[in-house]
Amino acid sequence: MRRARRTAALTALAATPLLLLSACSGLSGTGDLQYVPGEGNIIEIAEEDRGEPVELTGESLQGEPVDLAASRGEVTVVNVWWSGCAPCRAEMPMLVEAEAAMDDVTFVGINTRDPGLGTAQAFEREVGVTYPSIYDDTAAPLLAFPAPYQPQAMPSTVVLDEEGRVGALVSGEIPSELTLEQVVEGVRVDG
Repeated sequence: MRRARRTAALTALAATPLLLLSACSGLSGTGDLQYVPGEGNIIEIAEEDRGEPVELTGESLQGEPVDLAASRGEVTVVNVWWSGCAPCRAEMPMLVEAEAAMDDVTFVGINTRDPGLGTAQAFEREVGVTYPSIYDDTAAPLLAFPAPYQPQAMPSTVVLDEEGRVGALVSGEIPSELTLEQVVEGVRVDG
């Protein structure tokens, strides 16, 4: 009797492997990299619910100072990435194109995961990134963003309004430049 139930359970299990695999797909592909990729979820914050401006300074991959306060007056797209993250690698060319197309938007990257500057710099050269990326392997820059809008997944993109307040958070790869443009327009204080 036990054997018949076990056989029936295994038969049912064998008939539904896609269901079981899909339940685990949120963590697949990370291996030993110890990060969880985002799913492209977008959280938009109503203007009246936005908190204080984000205060963040750091040093770019090129050794230059970066201060988010310098971009006040423009919407700022802050993308958290690292070169070993497949979704980050996939979305970065789109971000480079968007930065070139959006004259009145500031772009800044944050890299907290690459093992050294050389790896991150090589990736930026490969893709043609021209905007600064703060490099800090302590992940301290992520704490500048207020909870619950701290970037948690790789990649994550925080869009700050003209006053420097969090207006949107995209957890995971941004699907297209059009999506990013729509998020930016939705964040604008006068938008």
